[in-house]
Amino acid sequence: MLIPYQMLEPATLDALLEDFVTRDGTDNGFDDSLERRVAQVRRMLEKGEVLIVFHPDTGDVSLAHRHSIPADMLRDAEL
Repeated sequence: MLIPYQMLEPATLDALLEDFVTRDGTDNGFDDSLERRVAQVRRMLEKGEVLIVFHPDTGDVSLAHRHSIPADMLRDAEL
């Protein structure tokens, strides 16, 4: 299930973005600050390049690039 980022409380969105950019494997190879990395992902969300995915079976939330989301899920969400 796709969740529009605008539906999240600002503090919740901030926590989600900070969690995402500090996970193992998300290092961009540059010595960017946490704030800069969060801002970059936030811009990607605002442009629709990255989407928030909620997995109801596990209760997990993740971020995914639009191109990795199945077309039927995008249609159903009408994002």
